[in-house]
Amino acid sequence: MSPHVLIVDDDPVVRDLLSGFLRANGFEASVLHDGTHLGARLERERPSVVVLDVMMPRTDGLRALAALRAQGDDIPVIFASARSAVGDRIAGLTLGADDYIAKPFDPEELLLRIQTVLRRRGNGPAGAPTARERYRFGAFELDFMARTLERDGKRVPLRSSEFVLLTIFTEHPYRVLSRVLIHDLLHADGMEFNERSLDVPVWRLRRVIEDNPAQPRYVQTLRGKGYVFVPQSGGGIEGDIEDPSANPAADKSGHRTNA
Repeated sequence: MSPHVLIVDDDPVVRDLLSGFLRANGFEASVLHDGTHLGARLERERPSVVVLDVMMPRTDGLRALAALRAQGDDIPVIFASARSAVGDRIAGLTLGADDYIAKPFDPEELLLRIQTVLRRRGNGPAGAPTARERYRFGAFELDFMARTLERDGKRVPLRSSEFVLLTIFTEHPYRVLSRVLIHDLLHADGMEFNERSLDVPVWRLRRVIEDNPAQPRYVQTLRGKGYVFVPQSGGGIEGDIEDPSANPAADKSGHRTNA
């Protein structure tokens, strides 16, 4: 069965846009106009995940989630809110949200976050063994059950943090992932974002899988947008590619993107 997403938002335009987008991407989608009757709705149907707006009349998202968790309902919830301050994000995660995305956002980013929450809820923490088929790129083969990486049949040493980062990239090939999004996928605990926090992890991963980390083939940097994983030769994104993190001490001028 396709995963089912319940969208709770008082804006009909947002409800229609997201439900249409999710259906076009293989999900079932239903909508609710505010959080007042969320508990009753969940007694009648059980979606795979709830996308819950924070700022709504009558019962806002924070109160609705607090009521669910007080009743012992552990359904996955992703907050969507125009409140993007760190304090608001921490408040939502403290109440028991699985993730928090700031409005306005690209529906593609929400899709990635939904997929990550479902994977995390269904198969344990990020990077835990999963039943996925082995993933091959170039001379490499990633085994998700054994949590190992091989090159031409020989085991390649890989740290746990490098395995998790590589897993995120292999789940979203050819998609530009912003630094903020990668950080959030790596740190479900709401750890505060730091602009340069990915430099060292990406640099270490490149040292493992790239023949020349200074000129990466697989994990490429798209200036001002983030990173893109290119598993096949010739499949890169043309133009505007740079490598500020091949040497994490070489460039301190990066800036946060919202891609």
